[in-house]
Amino acid sequence: MLKQNLQQKLLQKLSPQQIQFIKLLQVPTVSLDTRIKEELEENPALEDLSLTNLNEPEEQYPDRDPDDDNFNSDEEKGEMDEFNIDDYLQEDNLNDYGSRYDQNGDDEDERKEIPIAVQSSFFESLQAQLDLLPLSDKDFMIGKQIIGSLDDDGYLRRPIMSLTDDLAFSQNVLAEDEEVEDMLKVIQGFDPAGVGARSLQECLLIQLRKKDVNDPIIKKAIQVVEHYLDEFTRKHYDKLEKSLNMNSIELRGVVNEILKLNPKPGDSNEINTKQMQVIPDFHITNNDGTLILTLNSKNAPELRVSRSYQEMFQHYDKASQKDKKLKEAVQFVKQKLDSAKWFIDAIKQRQQTLLKTMNAIMQYQYEFFLTGDDKNLKPMILKDIADRIGMDISTVSRVANSKYVQTEFGTFLLKSFFSEAIQTESGEEVSNKEVKKILEEHIGKEDKRHPLADEKLTEILKDAGYNIARRTVAKYREQMNIPVARLRKEL
Repeated sequence: MLKQNLQQKLLQKLSPQQIQFIKLLQVPTVSLDTRIKEELEENPALEDLSLTNLNEPEEQYPDRDPDDDNFNSDEEKGEMDEFNIDDYLQEDNLNDYGSRYDQNGDDEDERKEIPIAVQSSFFESLQAQLDLLPLSDKDFMIGKQIIGSLDDDGYLRRPIMSLTDDLAFSQNVLAEDEEVEDMLKVIQGFDPAGVGARSLQECLLIQLRKKDVNDPIIKKAIQVVEHYLDEFTRKHYDKLEKSLNMNSIELRGVVNEILKLNPKPGDSNEINTKQMQVIPDFHITNNDGTLILTLNSKNAPELRVSRSYQEMFQHYDKASQKDKKLKEAVQFVKQKLDSAKWFIDAIKQRQQTLLKTMNAIMQYQYEFFLTGDDKNLKPMILKDIADRIGMDISTVSRVANSKYVQTEFGTFLLKSFFSEAIQTESGEEVSNKEVKKILEEHIGKEDKRHPLADEKLTEILKDAGYNIARRTVAKYREQMNIPVARLRKEL
């Protein structure tokens, strides 16, 4: 039997302007320039004053506050013939841009270009070594294929058979698996030592065999890596002493020799370009006990609506006859002008939201920013800040997850100031970061021959008044990337 029901649902739809603001809010300062350049390239109605003629006469129109704009409107107002030109002639006076923001980001020192060291990449270095060898054309092509198949860390993780197939289909080189194996051994002799290995074990053995193999310590190290690597990584030193008939002093020498090896040879000659340079979005300075918050001035670009597009609009308004082609042209101009206005407003709203959020965090964690002591960090969750500034938790999260603040104690990701509360025996609520700091201090001071187990760390915290479970201690230890006691043991 079919039934018909009438249901009422309340759905919230974001306007294109709101979506643009949300996307911009997530962009860190280091990427904002790129995002603005993309918009400038896509929209000729948007201009960057820093790139235009600064000698142009100033316009008399005052800059608008984005709070006064109908920022969230998603309806077109009137027909094309009813456009109001004044809407597009208000963006030139940008006096409020940068006035409340950090001017230090634009000083001459920071504008200087940072020289980049000329350094050959890992793959270029291997190719250069290959070029120096007296090889046949076939072996050279095989070697080139092997180098191109290496991972960034220097390992060959593809089967030899796959390389043979690639050579046949893409290079028209018919090679046997044995020929590829032989060339791989040649490349494994290249610098950095360990390159071309197919496993960690092979990587370490290549490096050890390049040393003095007659040295008793090196001989034992080769034995450990070849036959007892699992016991070594698990730090079962008693088993190694018994299996290799060594005392603790000899074992210490072997362990130290293995620890000197590079498990990722590809990284040793490569600048890590994947790491994005951190540019702080905010600066907090201490002026005789009063904290002063400034927003990096790179977040306040001097944007305006293009004058030439405004003039096109004026020309249309004065035209007595409007044919179809002219209307289409003006519709295009209107779209670009609207897009430019929305982008400028979104940038301004981004600045205001960043400052509002960071100011609330600074006020909440005032003692920490004065002292830099983790023990002064108060428990704080996203809702605490969202309630203070009257914004959604998701907005605070977007700011906290991608923005950095520079203080006299270092540069921090905003997310690091948020933590859960833990209750002490006296009933006082403290941040779990305080507990992590205590754990880190005790682990740092422990006797590495007898490291502190999680049970012992739990007892230490309980004695200090923090009544937390052993599994919570283990969770905090893992969050700090500290291994279990057995793996922290040293000889």
